[in-house]
Parts: sequence; C-alpha cells; structure tokens
Amino acid sequence: MKFIEISQPGGPEVLKINSQGPPILHDNEVLISVKAAGVNRPDVLQRQGKYPMPKGVTPIPGLEIAGTIVAIGKDVTSFSIGEKVCALTNGGGYAELCTVPFTQVLPIPSNLNFIEAAAIPETFFTVW
Repeated sequence: MKFIEISQPGGPEVLKINSQGPPILHDNEVLISVKAAGVNRPDVLQRQGKYPMPKGVTPIPGLEIAGTIVAIGKDVTSFSIGEKVCALTNGGGYAELCTVPFTQVLPIPSNLNFIEAAAIPETFFTVW
C-alpha cells in the first residue's frame, strides 16, 4: 500500500509517498480502505517535529479518515465489510489502508460524502 511519511521535520514539502505492506488487523479492529483523510493541528505539529507520536503507534500520520471497511477482526460484530465509515485513528490515516479499533468508528451519515465525513471524527469525537 502507498502511504505518506514525514521524511524529516519541516513544512509540507517533507511529506513523501512511500510503500509497504498493509497494516496488521487485530481482533478488535476494522481495516478501512481510505477514501479521504482530515488534516488537523496535531498532524501539522507532528510534521513540524513539535508533537512526537505516542509510543507503540504507527509512524504514519493521519488522525481522522473516511472510507470503506474491507476486513473486520474476529471480535467486531457491529460493522460489516463494504460499510462506509468515518473513524478517529491512532495514526495511520495518510495511507491507502488503515486499521482502527471498532469503538472509534462511525457509519457515515447518508447526507455526507467521504471528504465531508473525514472532517468529523477528530473534532466531533473530541467534543463528544
């Protein structure tokens, strides 16, 4: 899969396209084919080198996404393959595929497209 990496701290020009295998799906996660990703202050601060990613999470930036579920972990019963969703990630949203704990995933409201839905999770989940 293709993903965006932060090659070094700096401006937008330090974002580079790279590739690697898909993320590993855990039992409590869904695998989402990303159609749109939000850009938030933490993403900008991470790119600038001012907000290190927490230990144990992917180095791929991106905290909110929208897309289609392509696989589900064995403990997930509330979503299905093919469902259109938006999600607050633990990182990894600037990629073609992203794993997300199912408790951080919501169905996309029928009146929103992927781009609009990708702007919901970081702000809305935080306020909620």
